[in-house]
Amino acid sequence: MDRLDHLRNFLRVAELGSFTAAAEQLGLPKASVSLAVQRLEAEVGVQLLHRTTRRVRLTADGAQFQQRARDLLDDMEDLQGMFRRDTQLKGRLRVDMSSGLARQLVIPHLPGFLEKHPGLEIELSGTDRRVDLVREGFDCVVRVGPLDDNTLVARPLGVMHIVNCASPAYLAAYGVPRSLGDLSGHALVHYVGTLGQRSPGFEYHDGQDYRSVPMRGAITVNSGEAYSAAALAGLGIIQVPRLGARVALAAGTLVEVLPEWVAVPRPVTLLYAQRRHLPRRVAAFMDWMAALVTPELQRLD
Repeated sequence: MDRLDHLRNFLRVAELGSFTAAAEQLGLPKASVSLAVQRLEAEVGVQLLHRTTRRVRLTADGAQFQQRARDLLDDMEDLQGMFRRDTQLKGRLRVDMSSGLARQLVIPHLPGFLEKHPGLEIELSGTDRRVDLVREGFDCVVRVGPLDDNTLVARPLGVMHIVNCASPAYLAAYGVPRSLGDLSGHALVHYVGTLGQRSPGFEYHDGQDYRSVPMRGAITVNSGEAYSAAALAGLGIIQVPRLGARVALAAGTLVEVLPEWVAVPRPVTLLYAQRRHLPRRVAAFMDWMAALVTPELQRLD
């Protein structure tokens, strides 16, 4: 039994939480499966599974090892089928993007992608923080905003145009701002990457340079969902990608203000780690993402 078989046995035991169940599915004697896992633990030098008379569960090291082992086997299957284009894509994809992009655009279209590739499993992280693609094991990420890591491969998709907006109730209470000078009488919902940071205020481009206007505001948030929710609740003005606000703008639950004073459009980029051979499943997903997102960005120019 080779090392890849040891990995397969370990993964099946980890998934089922049982040596007996794993042996039955693999069509092997329970003793063979147990021995394979023991040899694997000896090779890597750590205990991967906690064993009791009632259950089997992963150790902390085992949980990390499980993810890498699954990726390795997926890559091996991809390698074996790289010259057979009729081979079905298989394996796990781990991707990250903003929660708004995931909820409003990607997830609604995901059933069609998975119907075309039923052998794929997707772990979708919808966060508003900048994940460490390599350290956290992501295959690719969709990043909105300027890039700060030149060790990754960047695939530009377009730009998101920014819109200033507020709720009708807020505007009824405080009036509609007509100029930058009017902002002194208004509140801004402040957005920061990490709570405790200072918000730059109302951001805009005057045609030559990037500028900002400090503004008061009773609430500061660090997630896109909370940002939009605060505006809908009448807590102040927000500056969001038009793509994320278009449903609320069309419904009238948000109203655009100061359209001539908007922030610089934010680039949208697919990022992935430098690899000599990109797995076919990752390339297929990124091509699908590009085909899905790019027309939306162009349509909203």
